[in-house]
Order: sequence, then structure tokens, then C-alpha cells
Amino acid sequence: MTKADIVERIYEKVGFSKKEATEVVESIFEIMKIHLEEGEKVKISGFGNFAINEKRPRKGRNPQTGETIVISGRRVLSFKSSPVLKKALNPS
Repeated sequence: MTKADIVERIYEKVGFSKKEATEVVESIFEIMKIHLEEGEKVKISGFGNFAINEKRPRKGRNPQTGETIVISGRRVLSFKSSPVLKKALNPS
């Protein structure tokens, strides 16, 4: 599913114009992005949690040359699904 698909579904279900639906989707993603950039968690009830984790620099190896290198630290996005979503995906 793409962002355009989400816009289309909002257009069909809610009755917004496509322009309004696009603005809603863009606004939601922009708000989420801003809060994640600030290091905040984004929790969506019934769906899951988005969080930024810090990875420390670590030693690695170039597989072609065998040379030891330092892999720089970075921030990574993680997602943990809610129990409600897990149950919907794996009904028992």
C-alpha cells in the first residue's frame, strides 16, 4: 500500500476531496516525522509504536579486503506492533 492508496481510501470512505485527503495524510506523516526527529515515541492505539533507537559506532570488516573499519553510529527507526494488530494478523 502506498501513500496514494491511503489518500484514495480516505477519499472513498470519508468523502473528503482528493486534495483534502492528501493534505490530511501529508500532515499526519509530517507530524509523526517531526516528533520522531525530536526523539519522541509515536504511539498509535490499536496499531503500534514507532521509536528512534541510537546505534553506537562499532567495528566491522570489509568482506572484500578483510580490512577492519569503524561503522559510524546512527539513529534507526523501529516499529513494534500492538497486541491488537498482532491478533488481527495472526487469529487463533
